[in-house]
Amino acid sequence: MYDLPEAELLYLLSDRAGIAADYHDIAGTRHVTTDDTRRAILSAMGFRVTDRSALIEELTAWDQRPWVQGCDPICVVRTGQAPREWPLHVRCEPSDDGQLHVHWIVSGESGEKQGEWKEGPGLPIHEERVILGRRYVRLAFPLPLDLPIGYYDVKIWVRGGAASVELQFRLITAPARCYVPEPFHTGTRTWGLALQLYSLRSEQNWGIGDFGDLSRVVEWAGAQLGAGVIGLNPLHALKNARPYHISPYSPSSRLYLNELYIDIDRVVEAKTTPDVRNRLADPAFRAQLTKARTSEYVDYEAVAALKRTVLDLCYRTFLRDNFEGMEPDLKPTTARGWFFHSYVQQEGKPLAEYALFHALEDERQFVQSRSVVWADWPEAYRVPASDAVAEFKRRHMKRVRFFQYVQWLAAEQLIAVGVQADEAGMPLGLYHDLALGSDRYGADGWRFQEVLAHQADCGAPPDAFAPEGQNWGLSPSDPVKLRASGYQFFIELLRNNLRYGGAIRIDHVMALFRLFWIPRGMPASKGTYVHYPADDLLAILALESTRAGTLVIGEDLGTVPDWVRDRLTAAGVLSYRVLYFERNGDGSLKSPSAYPSQALGVVTTHDLPTLSGYWEGTDIETRVTLGLCATEEARRSALAERQVDKARLLAALRAEGLLPNGVSDDPAQSPAMTADLTAALHLYLARTPSWVVLANVEDVIGQRAQTNVPGTVDQHPNWSRKLTCTVEQMMQDSRFASLAAQLRSARPLV
Repeated sequence: MYDLPEAELLYLLSDRAGIAADYHDIAGTRHVTTDDTRRAILSAMGFRVTDRSALIEELTAWDQRPWVQGCDPICVVRTGQAPREWPLHVRCEPSDDGQLHVHWIVSGESGEKQGEWKEGPGLPIHEERVILGRRYVRLAFPLPLDLPIGYYDVKIWVRGGAASVELQFRLITAPARCYVPEPFHTGTRTWGLALQLYSLRSEQNWGIGDFGDLSRVVEWAGAQLGAGVIGLNPLHALKNARPYHISPYSPSSRLYLNELYIDIDRVVEAKTTPDVRNRLADPAFRAQLTKARTSEYVDYEAVAALKRTVLDLCYRTFLRDNFEGMEPDLKPTTARGWFFHSYVQQEGKPLAEYALFHALEDERQFVQSRSVVWADWPEAYRVPASDAVAEFKRRHMKRVRFFQYVQWLAAEQLIAVGVQADEAGMPLGLYHDLALGSDRYGADGWRFQEVLAHQADCGAPPDAFAPEGQNWGLSPSDPVKLRASGYQFFIELLRNNLRYGGAIRIDHVMALFRLFWIPRGMPASKGTYVHYPADDLLAILALESTRAGTLVIGEDLGTVPDWVRDRLTAAGVLSYRVLYFERNGDGSLKSPSAYPSQALGVVTTHDLPTLSGYWEGTDIETRVTLGLCATEEARRSALAERQVDKARLLAALRAEGLLPNGVSDDPAQSPAMTADLTAALHLYLARTPSWVVLANVEDVIGQRAQTNVPGTVDQHPNWSRKLTCTVEQMMQDSRFASLAAQLRSARPLV
């Protein structure tokens, strides 16, 4: 069957695994995937590709797998679809001819039976195949109809003649589109503020913005400014250590929250524990706290040490006052104890394994007197399901429970802020951000190593910004193993992130369709795209967003084909439109009417210069200082091009009648960004039909330095720069009140 040259066998296996044969970059240049890249990516996926014999064995196993395993483990259907049949493969004796009978039962997520035992008519044999001397036949099983949206286990028994087999698969029934609040369909458009939570200064926080600060911002923005949404950076759990573990887009886990965002003042035990009061009164501790609070940048290590010290004390009091007995038979004795117990039970295995990872990480650091990644732990601890890990959990359950307690506190506080946003009448409330991936050596990398391809990175193909491409250092999920696992990782990821607010932004949403893989050790230019089961992933996204009542925005910037945007629009996912990038063919800005309605509009993002920085060329000078703009000629060219772009912005404002009084079309006459110009540019976006428009806090206060400079790690204070004013000062800043009044007028609620 496979009497082909090795190169063709390699191509066939790559095609089955979803590896693109070629791709076109943003400039339209075609890149052909090399055999070296194919072989390296297949190897990262776990295929044996060392020689021709290995390739033949893998291809043969691939083709035989549906027959031998009985049925595909996952079936995804949309409500309203025409009835479908699901192929079953049954091993039979040669004498088993004619029809085989089936009976089945469908179970819901809580184990409830969605139907009685049902026996179908005899199913005719559609096809047969002999594998290793054994006869297999294919049947067409009619899927159960009219099931509500959700997840189901379908068990099937096939009998007839000498054949008798039990099969099982997961059936997912999903709505046609993601959730969209009804008011958007009837003309409502809203606006809000976007902020990096860690960057907030306040008189109360401990050197990093926290959920207490967020609560005050929500109350102010909702009740006084009339904002409909507060946009946030990813709040994922980090290791909180420089230089590699402070980016919210490279977290330890995307399923859980960063403990540094906990407002200690709102923790019940912090108010009742004498040890905490004594620690807070200690002059040395107070000095460290003041230093962290007043520093220009977030000192992640210092804040982490301060908060962990107090949370440890709180935890001791929590166990003492709310439980009795000994581990593992600890029994809650108070309402607060029962609330925690219920949370742990509801979160189940995912939280237990997350907490277990951190207990192991702490223990290995103590034993080896240094931080050690899980790949370098003793072999018995590298696999979550090992006996050694189970024994460690039994002996260290008290410490495991501490990390569950910390996540409970964080979840309680964030949920409370969401409730507060609802009570303030905010149509969307909190808008969260889901990062593309996580650190391979973090909690997710340990828990999901069977699904993640740790011998590959993901990134972006070559473009004008990065001629050699970009490597983001994140392990991609393996589409073959992801599907075989029933998409459990993807489902957990969505469910844990969608529950905290009214909207979510999915970073690099194109990854639902294809992701640029780079074999570890190769340059980004040698990477290629790997395709994903987009129909299934979009269906699960629609199901989870509908259940959570959460609007979905897809970050569709960069090399995104039109067909991807079309598919996302049909799925109810909002496009993400950045003013800087929305241009006509001649470079002029698109008019507000040219924006799509199913979209979110912003002036700039965390990876781009702030409005003031853009206007004054601060970002260009920063790149020069960092060596990213190598020559004086390149610097002058960039500044000249910026002047042209500024003139285009001014021309666009004039065309809409939004140019502020006294401001001309000549950018040289306006060397600095003003509050009036800032408001005009946001009003320009507010006139678009786009359902949501966000104004970055940094732009309103005129901050020049940008949040993150792509391509740098420790050369620039990425992800740690604080705002130039406190939350208390923001609330008294007339620029916010003025901008809010204009945006409310441009986007009245109907």
